Order: sequence, then structure tokens, then C-alpha cells
Amino acid sequence: MPADQLEAELREAFPDAEIVIDDLAGDGDHYRARIVSTAFAGLTRVRQHQLVYAALKGKVGGELHALALETQAPSGG
Repeated sequence: MPADQLEAELREAFPDAEIVIDDLAGDGDHYRARIVSTAFAGLTRVRQHQLVYAALKGKVGGELHALALETQAPSGG
């Protein structure tokens, strides 16, 4: 999965988010995604990651071999 496609899918699910995608291995298959979104406010880290995996509709482990996630809500100022 190309990084721009990954970012586009994440932006569709989290339109307010700040998103940074890093290709960890240079192979288009191992990424780290840093996502800061108000959608994560008040949620546990596990629940935040579940939302991201749900947004990617089962592509992690399939089209996308590995995805390291860093998620958080905005600090608010």
C-alpha cells in the first residue's frame, strides 16, 4: 500500500487529524503513523488504535504488512 493511499484513508476517517506517515523499511509495506485527532479525546490508547484499525477496514496484516501507531488527542493549547 503506498503511503499516500494510507494517508488518504486515515484522513477520510479522521478529517481533523494531523497525520505523519513514515515508511520504516523503504518497502511500502512497513509504516509508522502518527495521528493527532480530537476523535481520540478521552479514549484509552487501545481504543484509539482500534479506531484506526477499523478505519483501515482490515488492510493491516493484508495489503499493509505492518503499521506502528502513535495516537493522541490534541493537547488543547
